[in-house]
Amino acid sequence: MGHDHGHDHTHGANKKALFISFLITSGFMIIEAIGGFLTNSLALLSDAGHMLSDSVSLGVGLLAFTLGEKVADYSKTFGYKRFEILAAVFNGVTLVFIALYIFYEAYQRFIDPPEVASIGMLVIAIIGFAVNVLVAWILMRQGDTEDNLNLRAAFLHVLGDLLGSVGAIVAALLIMFFQWGWADPLASVIVASLVLISGVRVSRESVHVLMEGKPKNVDLDEVVQSITSIDGVQSIHDLHVWSITSGQNALSCHAVVEDDLTVSECQSLLRGIEHELEHQKIGHVTIQLENDDHPHDDSLMCQLDTESHH
Repeated sequence: MGHDHGHDHTHGANKKALFISFLITSGFMIIEAIGGFLTNSLALLSDAGHMLSDSVSLGVGLLAFTLGEKVADYSKTFGYKRFEILAAVFNGVTLVFIALYIFYEAYQRFIDPPEVASIGMLVIAIIGFAVNVLVAWILMRQGDTEDNLNLRAAFLHVLGDLLGSVGAIVAALLIMFFQWGWADPLASVIVASLVLISGVRVSRESVHVLMEGKPKNVDLDEVVQSITSIDGVQSIHDLHVWSITSGQNALSCHAVVEDDLTVSECQSLLRGIEHELEHQKIGHVTIQLENDDHPHDDSLMCQLDTESHH
C-alpha cells in the first residue's frame, strides 16, 4: 500500500512538472520561431523546431499521464498506462525527423550563407537559454527523470534545447565579431546531432518496453536466485519479466515446490517470494505453484535451472 502511495506521489509531481514546463516552453517557442524568421537565423529556427517538439513532447506526456490514470476495465485489463510508452515512441520518432530536416536546411545554408541579424539572434538565444535552464530545473526538481521514460524523453528534449541555445549564442557572437556566416548553419547541425541522438535513444528504449523486454533496472540472475533461495522452492521455469509502463515491472513464472506443502505453507511461500521481488523492483507478481509430477515445458529458464541444480 505504501508502495502505491509513493508511486501516486511521484506521478502527481511528474504531471505538475510537465504542465508547468509545457506552458513555459510553448510560450517561448512561439517567440523564438518569430525571432528566427525576423533575424533569418537557422540556428534559432532549428532551436524553435526543437522547442516545438518539446512542446509536443510535454503535451503528449501530459496526455499520457492523464490517460494513464484511467482505471483498468474489461477491454484494457492493465489500464491505460501503456499510452505513456506510445507517447515516448512518438516523441523519439518526431525528434529523428526534426533532426533530418535541420541537416537538410543547414546543408543548403552552407552552400549559400544568408544574411543574419546577429544582435536580434543573440538576444533571443540568451532568453532561450534562460527559459531552458528554468524548465530543466523544474523537471529535475519536481519530476522523476531517472525512472520515468516519458518524463526522461521530455527532459532530454529540454537538455538538447539548452545546448541548442548555447550554440545559437556562440553563432550569433561569431557572426557579430567575425562575420562568419557559416557559424549559423554549423550551430544548427550541432543541435540536430543532439536531437538525433536523443530521438534514437528514446525510441529504442520505448520499443524495448513495447516488445516486453526485460526492464533495465532488473537483474534476471538475481531474480532467479532470490526465488530459488526460498525454502520449499525447488526450481522455476517459464519466467517472464516485463514493464507495464515506466517504473512498473511485472513478473510471471511457474515455481516447482516440494510435494508435502500445506495450503498455508504455500501461501506463506508466495508471500515470501513477493516480498523478495519487491526488493528487485518488481511490484506485480503472478506465480503458479506446481509439484514435480506436473508436466512443464523445457523453456529457457527451465533448462538454466536444471543445469544449475545438477
